[in-house]
Amino acid sequence: MGNHEHLWDWRSVNLFLMPTQQPVLLSLPGWQLTGGLLGAGYVVILTMATPVIGIAMTMIGILAGQVAKSPAIDHFGLFGSPRRKIDPRRAVALGLIMAALLLVAPVKE
Repeated sequence: MGNHEHLWDWRSVNLFLMPTQQPVLLSLPGWQLTGGLLGAGYVVILTMATPVIGIAMTMIGILAGQVAKSPAIDHFGLFGSPRRKIDPRRAVALGLIMAALLLVAPVKE
């Protein structure tokens, strides 16, 4: 194992010292900058919320949010996706996921 450790050390230093062609921050498209900021905020919020509400609520909340917005994206054909009507099967699936969120949520007495 000792023979390979120096390779990792060299690679780590080399990553910082190698000249690279990096884009200037403000020359990037706006959607990339927005995505980066929203992604960082998403990670911070999840990191802070998970100890408070628990892993199950965090994961079900994420799933519920994704399932709630995906039919809207399909229905309106957002982001260049083809338009797909919301059918009863999708509506039932969304309802079941929302019901799971409510069932897992702690009841305050």
